[in-house]
Amino acid sequence: MFSAIAGLHLRRRRVLLLLALVVAALAGAFSSDVTSRMSNSTTIYEDASRPSVTARHTISEATGSDPSQGYVIEVRTERRLSPGDPVPDAVAQARSVLRARPETVAVADYTSRGPALISDDGRGTLVVAALGPLSEKQAKDGTEAVQEAIDGEPALRDSALLGGPTAARHQVGELSFSDLARAELFALPVLLLVLVLVFRGVVAALLPLVGAVFTLLLTFGGLAVAVRGMTVASGAMNLATALGLGLSIDFSLLLVTRFREELARGLGPADALRMCLGTAGRTVLFSALTVTAALAALLVFPQPYLRSMGLAGILTTMAAALFALLVLPGLLAALGTRINALPLRRSRGEAAAEEASVRRWRRRTQVVVGRPALFGLGAVVLLVALASPALGVRFTGVDGTSLPDSVSSGQVAVSMKEHYPRVSAQPVVALAQAGPSNRARVVAYGKRLAAVDGVASVGEPRRIDAENWQWDITVEGAPLGERAQQVVEDLAAEETVSPGLSVSFTGGAADFRDQQRSIGDRLPLALTLLGVTTFLLLFAFTGSVVLPLKTLLMNVLSTAAAVGILVLLFQGHTFEGVLGFTSQGALESTGPLLLAVLAFGLSTDYGVFLLGRIMEARAGGATEREAVVTGLSRSGRIVTSAAALFCIPVAALALSRVVLIKELGLGTAFAVFLDAVLIRTVLVPSLMALMGSWNWWAPGPLRRLHTSLGLDRLHRAEAS
Repeated sequence: MFSAIAGLHLRRRRVLLLLALVVAALAGAFSSDVTSRMSNSTTIYEDASRPSVTARHTISEATGSDPSQGYVIEVRTERRLSPGDPVPDAVAQARSVLRARPETVAVADYTSRGPALISDDGRGTLVVAALGPLSEKQAKDGTEAVQEAIDGEPALRDSALLGGPTAARHQVGELSFSDLARAELFALPVLLLVLVLVFRGVVAALLPLVGAVFTLLLTFGGLAVAVRGMTVASGAMNLATALGLGLSIDFSLLLVTRFREELARGLGPADALRMCLGTAGRTVLFSALTVTAALAALLVFPQPYLRSMGLAGILTTMAAALFALLVLPGLLAALGTRINALPLRRSRGEAAAEEASVRRWRRRTQVVVGRPALFGLGAVVLLVALASPALGVRFTGVDGTSLPDSVSSGQVAVSMKEHYPRVSAQPVVALAQAGPSNRARVVAYGKRLAAVDGVASVGEPRRIDAENWQWDITVEGAPLGERAQQVVEDLAAEETVSPGLSVSFTGGAADFRDQQRSIGDRLPLALTLLGVTTFLLLFAFTGSVVLPLKTLLMNVLSTAAAVGILVLLFQGHTFEGVLGFTSQGALESTGPLLLAVLAFGLSTDYGVFLLGRIMEARAGGATEREAVVTGLSRSGRIVTSAAALFCIPVAALALSRVVLIKELGLGTAFAVFLDAVLIRTVLVPSLMALMGSWNWWAPGPLRRLHTSLGLDRLHRAEAS
């Protein structure tokens, strides 16, 4: 297959390159509106089959009000407020602004809901609007219109802030896109500089950037198709951009380095391209498949956010592989020896520098394999120590307190938490299915709810339609905190003592409880798919069952270490000032899952890079330890350089002011760094040296299967 690709590019490279240019241009044009079609609604974190979601839909249909939507205007006053005082002009204007919106169902302030909407210092008050169901565009237009009305009203301009769930989702979406642009502006110049240093030449360094542009255009085109048939979270753009830059550079680095290496050995451009694709090309193919398989595990979760991230990752990986295997060979064929043009030093000095690098890596690896037990044990101890904080991980969801104070909704959310202790921003809502004749049973059930420990108050039951009754329940603790979660568990237990009533719960605490259960229910299937597909792909690549098992264990260890570092950085308050965030005392629940999948796939990716060179050396007649030394000495610089280059765009996500994106960026960067520096250069060679020929063991039937499929012939062809 790879020989055919090389031959095709040698004969028809101009046609193929022109076709690639046309495809990229069409994808870019088609994806021009993709960001405006993406969603940042809270529904992207939900499992539509869960009782809390079903209950909310029932309430919305019966009342015309969507509990997940709402505006909150906080008004600061010069004088202290009390419930009996005349309404200040600013509060009256805030009511008018909210009532003027067509999506508003009801407006409440302290005159209708009581002193709970007055701050503890008496100099602030909340004006709250309940809204009907809104599309993404309606929420955006409404938020912008309310903000414009506040800015245009002198009584509100300097004394009012807009918050609430509807405004928060719009503002966090705008924030994500602006932060992404800022991260790109930071990452691209740094990437270009490091690429020139790694490739030791300008022309060679530009090829990965060409690949990044092609990859991102194809990915955005794929997402533009997806948004027309499914809900795609706006966070997919952040992942696609960082992953697209990283993977296209990784794959290009592997192929370009191998092509130049073959040219340095004296091969002509045509033969160098064939050898490059037959060796590094095969490695890129399996690397892309392993990353794709890891990201595909996210598709088993029902939450649109996780599915969106999985889809974006798969599209990005496939696009990067398409460039590396179907476009880059044409560029290499067209450039030939000019790939070495504009070097940082003379070609002879370049060759000498490369050999010096190989010698340094050889000496380091010989030290490691000379005392494998010591280095292997040391690496494991260090990784376990880094992973240990993960044992105390706590999870939370997405709420306004995770927003920065650079947006008004973040300021309002923090103020509500600190200065309005009697306000439950997201009360627990109980919904009971019972006809009007069951009023006595409904009232009795409400009293049992009020008796549950941790319930502060239960509103009067109200019939919202012919078959359903609703209670608003105020519970102790923050909606996403452990205390509120326990209270919801206890409330749900009350269903068993209420014959004849079908009861479900919704609201912040109940929604988060159902989200956690939904993820937990699908997690075993996702982990099984992740492990099985990775094992099968690595078996196909190596013909061994030992190496895939070792890789799985090492991936788990490095991923756990990355999560442990995240717990240290984000679960406490120590690093808030340095990293520019406000700790929620827990990690956002989807973040560690995304990190685990990404880290797992990327770890396998770098493992394939290294194993490919070790297998080449072994097939060429080297002893077990010599194959390890040769493989790492030839690939060590590539693996560490690829990791460093990958970390730049991923770590740039840490500049985001959205905590979830910051966690994902830093966590992935740490996972890649640990894998490249500790796993691939210390633990892998140590274990391979200790196990010797057992690394390549497989049961007879599997070995024969591997041979019958012709997978072993690929190794012989590469070594010839």
